[in-house]
Amino acid sequence: MKLINRFLVLLSIIVLGVGINGCSVSYSFTGTNINYEEVQTFSVDNFFNDSGGGPANMEQRFTESLKEFYQRNTQLELVRTNGDLQFSGAIKRYTLTPQAVVSSGNPNLPDRAGQMRLTISVEVEYINQTNEEENLKQNFSFFQDYDPRTTTLLDVEDRLIEEIFKNIIQDIFTATVANW
Repeated sequence: MKLINRFLVLLSIIVLGVGINGCSVSYSFTGTNINYEEVQTFSVDNFFNDSGGGPANMEQRFTESLKEFYQRNTQLELVRTNGDLQFSGAIKRYTLTPQAVVSSGNPNLPDRAGQMRLTISVEVEYINQTNEEENLKQNFSFFQDYDPRTTTLLDVEDRLIEEIFKNIIQDIFTATVANW
């Protein structure tokens, strides 16, 4: 009887071990669902500034920030061209718009903007060479506000662009490799 019980216990352990080994769940701390057996590389074409506004190096800053983000948050290798995942596109919009009007309090002076909004939109074409169903062409947009009464655009432009790009790139990452 003891021999049969030992045999059943051993058989149970083997069956349980095989069952657990056959089931696997893949978790990622960055939230990606990249199959690194199929996808090993990514490439980013230089983005262009088709907006007609912004600093002269804005498209280069965006391109480099996009590359750095994917290198930091995935195990993919950056290649010059023809990556398994390919990114291209352009900055389509760079606009400043008043958001809040502040009365001057003087009927002889015009009212002025109490808050200005910088909005940037980027059109991205994403090609996944291993799964064409995931390809997309989409606009991503974000904005940041500043107070023109206390600062000028030149004083805050770099910081605003950096924050906007950070949010746009996070949205691109989510739409392409996180698939949320």
